[in-house]
Amino acid sequence: MEITQVTHEFKPIFDETSRVLMLGTMPSPKSREVGFYYGHPRNRFWKVVSAVCGEPYPETKEEKIAFALRNHIAVWDVLASCEIRGAEDGSIRNPVPNDMDVILKHADIQAVFATGAKAAQLYKRHCYPKTGIPAVCLPSTSPANCRTSYEELYEAYRAILPYIKKGKNLK
Repeated sequence: MEITQVTHEFKPIFDETSRVLMLGTMPSPKSREVGFYYGHPRNRFWKVVSAVCGEPYPETKEEKIAFALRNHIAVWDVLASCEIRGAEDGSIRNPVPNDMDVILKHADIQAVFATGAKAAQLYKRHCYPKTGIPAVCLPSTSPANCRTSYEELYEAYRAILPYIKKGKNLK
């Protein structure tokens, strides 16, 4: 597979009540094909995050957006564009970061989480100097990360709970 120039075309998911920013690297070819974040049918992001939040799995794009907003979760990617071979984060060349202020100036973000080591590395290099908010590196939910079990992902992603629970009106 050859390296291609990819430009991020999804709008970030967030509103003024978003407290957690979840950042991937760049949408995979399958995500770009279906037109939404973590769109590969074997990607475990939505399954893990909905379970952590104690909610049913959101099936449609609309349900995923509503789920994220209801749980004070913003979803975006570190990169606006790059050269990449398929979905191989390790092949990324010439990365251009997204401007995190698009979200940070309008939402009450309390913590940033990177959904994989490459996303964390790129955020640290290209975004952290401007945002001053460190990113917590979570394991990738990609089907390529088969060495991390669902149970391990679930435990790691529970790190978002202290931030999103504060944002809920708990009775």
